[in-house]
Amino acid sequence: MSGSIAQGTSQTHGNTHILHFLVRLPKRMEDVWPAVATPEGLAIWYTPADVLEPRLGGAVALRDLGSGQVTAWDVDRVAEYTLQDGGRLRFHLERDGEAACTVRFTHEFEGEQDSERRWRDRFERLAAWAESGN
Repeated sequence: MSGSIAQGTSQTHGNTHILHFLVRLPKRMEDVWPAVATPEGLAIWYTPADVLEPRLGGAVALRDLGSGQVTAWDVDRVAEYTLQDGGRLRFHLERDGEAACTVRFTHEFEGEQDSERRWRDRFERLAAWAESGN
């Protein structure tokens, strides 16, 4: 299996935008978890995390995005980061057979700070990492 990125969906409610992506990766859920839940993993495909306390209520500081806290944490399954500007990033991992997983991603934000194209580019980097066997 190679990685695949489903067409992103977007919703707008007033000034709040919500992007959803479904990303299938050829790696086990446990192997993908560090890519969304550790500073080293996030730096590979997204952005450096200057601070990431791996627990509910822990501090998080994502370079170029801001700081906030971990608002959901279920090891190997769910990591959610809510930033002070009101933005929220949620990674929900699900098994997809024995050797693959699916990432259900949600980005909720105010204003015009991010785009579907930018997230697609990021997920292409994540898929390339997963396919490289690292």
